[in-house]
Amino acid sequence: MAHFALVAPPAARRPRLGRPVGGSRTSAAVGGVVLLLPDGEPVSTRRASARAHSAMVPLGRALVRAGRSEGLVAHVVRYRARGWNGADADLAADASWAVAEAVRLYGDVPVCLVGHGMGARAALRAAGHPAVCAVLALAPWMPEEDVAAEPEPVRQLVGRRVLLAHGTNDARTDPELSFRFAERAKKANRDTCRFEVHSDGHALRQYAAEVRALAADFVLGALFSRPVARPVADAMAAPPPLGLRMPLAAGFGSSRGGSRRR
Repeated sequence: MAHFALVAPPAARRPRLGRPVGGSRTSAAVGGVVLLLPDGEPVSTRRASARAHSAMVPLGRALVRAGRSEGLVAHVVRYRARGWNGADADLAADASWAVAEAVRLYGDVPVCLVGHGMGARAALRAAGHPAVCAVLALAPWMPEEDVAAEPEPVRQLVGRRVLLAHGTNDARTDPELSFRFAERAKKANRDTCRFEVHSDGHALRQYAAEVRALAADFVLGALFSRPVARPVADAMAAPPPLGLRMPLAAGFGSSRGGSRRR
């Protein structure tokens, strides 16, 4: 087994929220906050990836457009560094900082964490903050099962709405591991579901429009109690494994302005 020497990120480097995505609002006008957590790397102290950051911006803009009437604001979190870094779980620590910072900026408003890849794992880890009401985990990076290691925690998800979505052809993060995590999470928290994006890869590009429509439906339902689409309601209500292997149908959300994209 390879061993890595982990070096702490420079002390001067701190996580940041940056400017709101898709326009700014005063704190008095904010009704809910989405924190977008980009993908990362297993081990690295290099600066956070600008490419991974940029990849989250279109989803953030789509969510802000859909939730503008309720005062939704979104930020893409800028990590101190791009690595998870073993037991240090640096991305999860930065996600927890971001939730606290959002509360400091906007006050007592609900927060939804939206992550991709390692950012999805960070979002799930940081869900225990009282302000977090929901987590959307896209193509989550989960550790290989190891009897000698503590299992990935799920108790912090209790009382939150949780949706995972994973491409079945993801070659970077194993969709079967996210299914097994979802099984454990469902036992602790019934408001958990998982969608499978058939034939799509890690970036979820083939069905990007459907994924964004699913994200908007779930996030706005969780933050503002909007009615959710029937597939989301059915997935939440269905027992395992049905509610954890719900297919994301082509054209999802088309009646609300979504369209299939190839």
